[in-house]
Amino acid sequence: MSRLPSAEDDSDVLIAVIITSTFRKPSSLLESGRKSKARYFPETSDRSVAYWLLGSAASVFGIVVFGGLTRLTESGLSITEWRPVTGSLPPRDATDWDDEFTKYRSSPEFKLLNPRMTLDEFKSIYYMEWTHRLWGRLVGISFLLPAAYFIARGKVSAPMAFKVVGIAGLIGFQGFLGWWMVKSGLKDNLFAPGSHPRVGQYRLTAHLGTAFLCYTAMLWNGLSILREHKLLADPQAATKLFERLKNPELRVFRRSVGALAVLVFCTAMSGGLVAGLDAGLIYNDFPFMGTGLAPPKSELFSDFYSHTPDKSDVWWRNALENPSLVQLDHRILATTTFISVVSLWAYTKMSPTLRTLLPAACKKGMHGVVGFVGLQVALGISTLLYLVPLPLASAHQAGSLALLSSVIILGGRTWVPRRAARLIQQQLGKSRPVPAKAIT
Repeated sequence: MSRLPSAEDDSDVLIAVIITSTFRKPSSLLESGRKSKARYFPETSDRSVAYWLLGSAASVFGIVVFGGLTRLTESGLSITEWRPVTGSLPPRDATDWDDEFTKYRSSPEFKLLNPRMTLDEFKSIYYMEWTHRLWGRLVGISFLLPAAYFIARGKVSAPMAFKVVGIAGLIGFQGFLGWWMVKSGLKDNLFAPGSHPRVGQYRLTAHLGTAFLCYTAMLWNGLSILREHKLLADPQAATKLFERLKNPELRVFRRSVGALAVLVFCTAMSGGLVAGLDAGLIYNDFPFMGTGLAPPKSELFSDFYSHTPDKSDVWWRNALENPSLVQLDHRILATTTFISVVSLWAYTKMSPTLRTLLPAACKKGMHGVVGFVGLQVALGISTLLYLVPLPLASAHQAGSLALLSSVIILGGRTWVPRRAARLIQQQLGKSRPVPAKAIT
């Protein structure tokens, strides 16, 4: 005869449940964490995130070009303080303008270059630098606030959330670099006595390079999201495209596009050194530099730029601080970039294998890179021959970013996105019918 359950039995069951839930396997806890993460972060980022990233990239493109104009008009040293919050507003009355002008008159630039500058002339360069700084603040705000919104609303995937946070940190670092750069032109001990007051070429190049990285990250991730949506919309076609791009015959082309992106970036950074040293104002002919293709060796590797008694730093200091060698290096890098692009384009035309395997989108992207590199070379030579006029110099700087953009777009069409490929495999696996023998 069975007995009725007692209160003691109920307590034993309760204790067993508590022990089981407390001492669960760590794998089950990790699995629940993964499920919670999956519920919060979607597998793919929303299209609106892509459009926001591309809009941010366009804004960064604009501020890079405007920053070049600020430097070319010698307006960058007109504001001698860094006030991230209170500096958002320009001077409001005559007293404020007198205060700002007094601060500028104590700077080396005013004493050595503009000792006769009037208040009205000062206002014109002040507004250039103020607009540049205000634009930088707007870039930061228009990125941080939407980033917080998209992450909080679960509109970005987990990997993209980390990338967005990284870009936000890069923007903040870029603001710091901007002031660090300007500061180098406000103190006499940071440049040679009696020389042209200007920001240090190292700091200028670091500021420019960070801006390029911000822009590239925004552009690449925005395009990646749009491409991911397009591929997931037709998994069968995407699978065929991946098989085509993974063909070993395209390995050289894929790697060449990556190397080309690095080469374009390095050429642009060498242009930053040229700008920082005003090296474009010497040897204003092409392809010659004086009486030959290069200046004399004694001029290119001068002991004047060495800072050590044994002259052990003469090679790298001349390469980074000697205007003659810096311009020659930029010419070599630019010529190498042009030859590399044309050679890669010719390879796609002359190789029967590439003509067959390379998708039409990649071929169009290659044509775009050829067009931009030709335009950039023409702008660079014209800027040099006409002694760095403002319109040509600004267009040349914009052209470098446009050329890098075209290479990045080509890479997005050539390289296989691993995450998208994995998602497509999962999607095809779910849609594959279950074999009849597996049904019990």
